[in-house]
Amino acid sequence: MLFKTNYSSDEKLIKGCLKGDRSAQRALYDSYSGKFLAICLRYLKNREHAEDVMIESFMKIFEKLPQYEGKGSFEGWMKRIVVTQSLMTLRSNRHLMMEVHVEEDHQYEHFHYESTDLEAEDLMDMVESLPVGYRTVFNLYAIEGYAHQEIADLLGISESTSKSQLNRARNVLKEKIASQQLIKKRING
Repeated sequence: MLFKTNYSSDEKLIKGCLKGDRSAQRALYDSYSGKFLAICLRYLKNREHAEDVMIESFMKIFEKLPQYEGKGSFEGWMKRIVVTQSLMTLRSNRHLMMEVHVEEDHQYEHFHYESTDLEAEDLMDMVESLPVGYRTVFNLYAIEGYAHQEIADLLGISESTSKSQLNRARNVLKEKIASQQLIKKRING
């Protein structure tokens, strides 16, 4: 973040980027690349794919920067571009395609789990292990804060499919948490 000291605010950083100032562009990249790579990794398990998408996202950010109107959070505006770019990559690559499972929900009906002391990292690992469709909808809804209609529009699915994928993701996560608790009980006792 060597360059950040020259740009004390996002406003100055934006102005520098709009003028084509390379140090401003570098400062913007250095300031947000770590956060944005983490977002890309939530959607794309492969680090190389995630890095490629993050770079493509920055290219889009620089390209669309004149369209930013200063309304709302600049980071939020950029984050939306990163998420959209990640989703477009998922949709365009056949081997990364969204999967929509239509199994019966009754297998989860009587499933119970206890509150747990899971570390955030353990929980994120569980989310990462979800099938692509579940993981994507879960990330968009629970982490990014999108509504089901927005998710449906972004992914090209119905709103009910978004809700169903979220429900299934939650059930799989509950199952994984309960399984981990069972293992801990066996080890401890």
